[in-house]
Amino acid sequence: MSHPSPTVDPKVVLITGASSGIGEATARRLAAAGHHLVLGARRTDRLAALAEDIGARAGSAVPHELDVTDPTSVRSFVAAAHDRYGRIDVLVNNAGVMPLSRLDALRVDEWNRMIDVNLRGVLHGIAAVLPHMQAQRSGHIVNISSVSGLRVDPTAAVYSATKHAVRALSEGLRQESRELRVTVISPGLTRSELTGSIGDSAVKGAVEGQMGIAIPAAAIGEAVHYAIAQPSDVDVNELVVRPTVQG
Repeated sequence: MSHPSPTVDPKVVLITGASSGIGEATARRLAAAGHHLVLGARRTDRLAALAEDIGARAGSAVPHELDVTDPTSVRSFVAAAHDRYGRIDVLVNNAGVMPLSRLDALRVDEWNRMIDVNLRGVLHGIAAVLPHMQAQRSGHIVNISSVSGLRVDPTAAVYSATKHAVRALSEGLRQESRELRVTVISPGLTRSELTGSIGDSAVKGAVEGQMGIAIPAAAIGEAVHYAIAQPSDVDVNELVVRPTVQG
């Protein structure tokens, strides 16, 4: 895929869950636009390989171990970025898990994992960057939700609940902010490793059977790029990006 020449206004961009899928695709797209990236994930080997590949293509990316469920880890991630660059322009809250199952399967540990990563992880990211952005009197928080944040389907009750919560949280933050921009991006079926977290084999098979129509993760990276590339007085609040054939 060809990209336009690098931006004349490079930003310091932090991306959670950057080792694969939407996070990795977003990193590659924003690096091609000339932004300075700080990449966070638990799989540090994959992060390091991604950062090295971006660097080999004349991009700027620094890997950093990150567990979004741990507030201390998130604060360390943000502090490392601020120490290196002196500012934080964008946080992309992308880390997420999707272990779908029926409620009567009572997979309570998986429910809690979704709440911890998909909701608390987003809150931890906001809490860590907000003081820096308020001090700068500028900043942009991009929260990756899902079309499951717009609807509810069987087996997705808890996942949908976390994604509805991300949208509500984002709207509240937007209304409280006059100098910060807040964007929610809701992907439809997208090729990523999310289905790997589904422990219920019947549900996993059903979901994987739908993935033939999935769009590439690069489509979501393009949406993130579009949102952060707007002039500072333009806040793209919400983008829904689905396969054309998805119902």
